[in-house]
Amino acid sequence: MFTNAYFPGNLKLLCSHYRSIAEVCRRLKVNRAQFNKYLSGQTAPTAHNLKRVCDFFGVEESEIVRPHEEFAQLIGVRVSTSARAALSAPPLKHIETLRRHSSDTLKKYAGYYFEYYYSMSSPGRILRSLVHLHETGGYSVCERTERLQDAGEPARHVLCHYFGTAFYLNERIFVVDYESLTSNEITQTVLIPSFKNRITRLNGLKLGVSAADQRAPCCSRVVWDYLGPKVARIQSYRKLGLFALDDAQIDLDVRRRLQQTRFDQGLFSVL
Repeated sequence: MFTNAYFPGNLKLLCSHYRSIAEVCRRLKVNRAQFNKYLSGQTAPTAHNLKRVCDFFGVEESEIVRPHEEFAQLIGVRVSTSARAALSAPPLKHIETLRRHSSDTLKKYAGYYFEYYYSMSSPGRILRSLVHLHETGGYSVCERTERLQDAGEPARHVLCHYFGTAFYLNERIFVVDYESLTSNEITQTVLIPSFKNRITRLNGLKLGVSAADQRAPCCSRVVWDYLGPKVARIQSYRKLGLFALDDAQIDLDVRRRLQQTRFDQGLFSVL
């Protein structure tokens, strides 16, 4: 087992390029408590574990023990180089092209929304989820939380988290996201912008896949109800779930918008 005064700080720097320490531990398949001891300097990894950590982050064992400022400069150069290389890869290059063509008008729509659409996995129900549209790193990103919970059975529910990106192209808002917990679903939402000074509600269509065994492709009319730039998240989460088509908890105007075009309770299913 090796010892080095610079290792904990350098390891923290490497972890900062990921969403969380938990994500790093999950990908590395290491115990979180043990990894925290590496970060705090309480213990040092064995030679075997040190190699695993270095291989995961793409650094050499001789590099991770360098003085922190020297290591930070080394990693900064390496990250910048890898980022440029990634953008030259065909899929990411196309996304970057769309980002450059996306209008700055999209910034106007940043904030939180309740999203309403006919549930693809629970026919005859309206699903209310929470959406956060915001900018990070020059990209407009979308985070969506769904709770598949029927009001009549509050103890039984499934939580889904979607992450994706948004573009404003030729007077339409396009959102493409994926279910992050299972990575087995991609959805696309197309919204018609509001040209009023004050954003209230946006109408559009959502294309996705039913979570039922058949996993049938489905399309539903969708409504985004603007909540503001900030929300009380806990209170908002409590309002998520599945609702009957005539449930008074769903605003009458929202229900009317969803019913404007409706076949098979709002779903266009391709079997």
